[in-house]
Amino acid sequence: MIKKIKDLSENYFGEILNIRRHLHMYPELSFQEFETSKYIKDILNLWGINFIDGYVETGILVVLEGKNPNLKSLALRADFDALPINEKNRVEYCSKNEGVMHACGHDAHTACLLGALKILHSSRDLWNGTIKFIFQPAEERLPGGAKQMIAEGVLENPNVTNVIAQHVLPDLEVGKVGFRPGIYMASTDELYINIKGIGGHAAIPSQYNNPILASSNLILRLTDFFTCHKDSIFAIGYFQADGSTNVIPDQVKLMGTFRALSEEYRKQSHIDMKSIVTDVEKEYNVKIELDIKHGYPALYNDEEFTKKQISSAKEYLGEENVINLPIRMTAEDFSYFANAVPSCFYRLGTGNKKKGIVHGLHTSRFDIDEESLKIGMGMIAYLAISS
Repeated sequence: MIKKIKDLSENYFGEILNIRRHLHMYPELSFQEFETSKYIKDILNLWGINFIDGYVETGILVVLEGKNPNLKSLALRADFDALPINEKNRVEYCSKNEGVMHACGHDAHTACLLGALKILHSSRDLWNGTIKFIFQPAEERLPGGAKQMIAEGVLENPNVTNVIAQHVLPDLEVGKVGFRPGIYMASTDELYINIKGIGGHAAIPSQYNNPILASSNLILRLTDFFTCHKDSIFAIGYFQADGSTNVIPDQVKLMGTFRALSEEYRKQSHIDMKSIVTDVEKEYNVKIELDIKHGYPALYNDEEFTKKQISSAKEYLGEENVINLPIRMTAEDFSYFANAVPSCFYRLGTGNKKKGIVHGLHTSRFDIDEESLKIGMGMIAYLAISS
């Protein structure tokens, strides 16, 4: 079956390449992917493949039956939203939507999943079970599309026992894939902090209560506190104080992120943050509003299921092309699927130093070696039928 899948990947490569480039040229932000959804459905209609749409407005589900459809049921997932980034690549398929870019590879994820669907649809008399293909919107923005699609029943009727997803990784050379059983990615929470003091003339300190000092101290205390814990990250990325050389502002606004690898530690950290905020309030006589927007949970790859995928990946690509991944403090809403059923989230190598394809995810110069599409669609198709 490996040879069959590789031959079909080769045959379909040109079409899937064009699909990826179209998606890349017309990116859409989270919860706004209406044209992207329509494009995917147009392709499915062209291929004569039935689908169910309307999940979180733009999400799509395909249920594909092979031989003995009741023997097993699993799902494959790809996301298709983009990021608010102005692309700086000089390629023929550069984004045509100003200020929006597929800088996280979701165009490749979707193209690969469509490729896998075409492969398995054309060979459905050769494999057993039922496979669901989940095309998901809004991975990049809270509350995320995964949680809502699950709530709307995407894993039901028939109930799936496992979910698999692949994600591009420019740090990994094309031709390789990476896995990590167990904990792989962090949870993510958004922090919004408003520090209110009393503004005034900078030369008359007796008449103001400087919220900038309180804010600076708060950042230092929180940073020092969480620096001691290697399994977490606290960072402030936004500091707004509308003062001037001689004007002390009334308030300061901060925005940041908190990441953790343990749900227990995450919960305790929220309590600790609030305690530190209270201490700074008292010490500086300011009012601090802390809003913690609960984001995605940590991503845990089921160990037994993931080890099975590693064995299958070695069969498909060769042992030398399957690597062990380090833990990442980035986050993914696939974690909701992984919390629902035993799942596996792995990485597809898309970098190529010789071609200059080295730029990271979420950057204006990100791109992929498009040969990875051939590997990606074949790999996830093989994992699905060998699970």
